[in-house]
Amino acid sequence: MTKNIIEIKRLVKKFGDFTALDGVDLNVYEGEVFGLLGPNGAGKTTIINVVLGLLKQTSGSVYVNGLDNTKHIEEIKRAIGMMTQETVVENELTARENLELFAKLYQVDNDKIPKRVEYALEEADLVKFGDVRAGTFSGGMQRRLELVKSMIHNPPILILDEPTTGLDVQNRTELWKRIRALNKEGITVILTTQYLEEADALCDRIAIIDHGKIKAIGTVSELKALVGTGNVLEIIAKPDDIDDIVKLLKKYDIDAVVKSDKITASLGKDSSRMFTKITNAIEDKKIQVLAISAHLPTLDDVFIKLTGGQIRDSTGENASAMTRARLMKKR
Repeated sequence: MTKNIIEIKRLVKKFGDFTALDGVDLNVYEGEVFGLLGPNGAGKTTIINVVLGLLKQTSGSVYVNGLDNTKHIEEIKRAIGMMTQETVVENELTARENLELFAKLYQVDNDKIPKRVEYALEEADLVKFGDVRAGTFSGGMQRRLELVKSMIHNPPILILDEPTTGLDVQNRTELWKRIRALNKEGITVILTTQYLEEADALCDRIAIIDHGKIKAIGTVSELKALVGTGNVLEIIAKPDDIDDIVKLLKKYDIDAVVKSDKITASLGKDSSRMFTKITNAIEDKKIQVLAISAHLPTLDDVFIKLTGGQIRDSTGENASAMTRARLMKKR
């Protein structure tokens, strides 16, 4: 039977008249990588801060390993390693000294500290740099040091709040590899992110959050199934032509989601044939579109389906397109 290592029920957090968390319900299973996916300001970090006791909930309950966060917060903190968005290392100290310092702050037994520190340096691939000042490290090296520092007290739970923000692709991929390795050792990982590919690559289950509300929870496959069967149609058009395109799609029993100048919809099981029918119909009716494409469902498509908006403004995170065609404006 799957054990819930974190249980959150009807969690509400208000700041004056503003509701940051609005009845959040979620469970994190022991040993999984659980993702909180949503845009900036969605409530991801607020959930983490409530779990850690850094913020007091307005109402609702939070249990970590069966412990109530309003009664046993010190025990809960000892059970959690935390890596924040910002790198928090002492620049004037060496990597080894940083780890020794935080081991003492986490009250690790003195006789265990040397072994823990050496193991952490190995895990971060920083053995050769153990006696080098952390302030001279690259951003990727500092994030690796930050990761192992958060685990120096050997907690069963690791919380990563936007851990790869600001990293290039190579360093981001390297950090993913180390997160996977920790999870394989039995560590439960809670990851907050706005990177679609990060959630897709790392998470066993994902909660999609927007404006303080959980919109859906499931595996990547389960969430993508919410979009519908088949591939996803995407059309970019001028505002004056949007209504005509939506009406055309309705004739094929296709419900569209409109966001600004973009239309998205599920093409159903026979995606290739439906895509051809739609492009032909658009040409026949002389409707002008700027671009039309079909691709496999992505987490961005899920987010659009559930909220009507995109997680990020970037369009470079969609899966590889199955088909891309451009209909040029006829003179």
